[in-house]
Amino acid sequence: MVEWIILAAISLVSGSLAVQWLLPRRRLTGDNFGLSAPATLFNAVFLFDGSRLISHSDIALEGFETVRDWADLCRLLQRDFPTFPETPDHVRRAGTLVIPAIDCTIERDVLCEWIDGIVRVQLRDSIDRPNPTQRNAQDPIRLAMEQAPYPVWLLDHQSNVRWCNAAYVSLVRKVRGQDADLTAPLFSDAGRDMRLGAKTRISISSVESENKLWFDLTVVEHPEGHLCYAVDINAIVAAETTQRKFVQTMTKTFAQLSIGLAIFDRNRQLALFNPALIDLTTLPPDFLSCRPSLSSFFDRLRDQHMMPEPKNYRSWRSQMNDLLEAAKDGNYQETWSLPSGSVYSVSGRPHPDGAVAFLFEDITAEITLTRRFRSEMDLMQSVLDKLADAIAVFGDDGTLAFTNRAYKKLWGDTGEVGFKPDSVLDMTRTWQEQCAATPIFGEIRDFVEMRDNRTDWSSDLRLRNGTNLTCIVSPMQNGATIVRFTMVDAPKALPIQKISA
Repeated sequence: MVEWIILAAISLVSGSLAVQWLLPRRRLTGDNFGLSAPATLFNAVFLFDGSRLISHSDIALEGFETVRDWADLCRLLQRDFPTFPETPDHVRRAGTLVIPAIDCTIERDVLCEWIDGIVRVQLRDSIDRPNPTQRNAQDPIRLAMEQAPYPVWLLDHQSNVRWCNAAYVSLVRKVRGQDADLTAPLFSDAGRDMRLGAKTRISISSVESENKLWFDLTVVEHPEGHLCYAVDINAIVAAETTQRKFVQTMTKTFAQLSIGLAIFDRNRQLALFNPALIDLTTLPPDFLSCRPSLSSFFDRLRDQHMMPEPKNYRSWRSQMNDLLEAAKDGNYQETWSLPSGSVYSVSGRPHPDGAVAFLFEDITAEITLTRRFRSEMDLMQSVLDKLADAIAVFGDDGTLAFTNRAYKKLWGDTGEVGFKPDSVLDMTRTWQEQCAATPIFGEIRDFVEMRDNRTDWSSDLRLRNGTNLTCIVSPMQNGATIVRFTMVDAPKALPIQKISA
């Protein structure tokens, strides 16, 4: 009986020594261990016999008071250490496990060891390891992933984050705050209905700003789930938004123009048009909305008789190629006289990035007005040419506007086709050279330059060849002046005889 008591005492002392060997020395600190576990201290140790907690260090339960077995500890640690084993059997099979924190910027981990049937779990800080950077130094690939400038993370098959790099941690804290749960996926759609290896544009909202953050998300398969990569594309999205707003503004502006606009991109497809183009070309809106090619566009114009009919189709196609080349240099300018009688001014202008813009302007009214004006001018010139008096008309600026046939016969050609129009000073000098000395030419110059108190007056002239003339000066509307020269000795015209029926 005494021997059994002695053996029991020896066993108790040995067990106490073993526990003291397994447990570390007491080390107190004010720093919190882990990422979000409440009031826990680093260097805490737990001993498990199977799943049952049999002992712990004297500071281990500060913040872990609810730990009674392996499941309780697993529940508390898996948020910050997602790969913490579900059961002690994983430790038994592996012998030793080092569980890293989900936040790779924190140099803390959990060490699990199998020691003679006892599982020892130690929460370690970087100062408890001989070389805190040894793991990273031995694994350059992991180091590269952790230091990548864009977010990288690993999702398990239940879509929980198992690992992430520093950029992902920074993004989560920016979006959800400093105390955010890193295991909850930031991109909830990652891995769901997404093509593996393909980029998917996705946005998330931030608690700090109302603006969305945009990323190109790429998901690839991994034995433990999915490996995800996110590339920041906020600058690209902002540029696209600015460009879209600019195009919308330009579209609203173009919509108010009466000139038809057709812009073809570098691929020679219609990229932009305005309502005036539909009105001028009578092309269907659905045809234009389908972004036809440049050749299809002009083919349709030809079919609609909205461009001059080519004499030879093959040569016309060649002309279209020449048209495109000319438009690239901004040299294309043509006037189309359509079978309907309308007249269009068509011009081509180069645009950035290889685009070409064509402008269609209806100038029918302008051409009609010009033609009518020319017709009236020709009629007036014909009437003046029928008069026997020599007539010279001066504009309000004192330049010679036009003369008639009798004037050219009397004074000779004025040479008015030159670049500089003849002035009243030039003409009076010409008249003076062919007439006897007289002061009326100076008076004519003064009268032409006057603006007020002008009235008709006349005076006699004598040419050097002895011909007598009467000069009549009369004001006209808008400051113009008409000067007439009548031959005094000219034979009178015969009276017009009426022809009886």
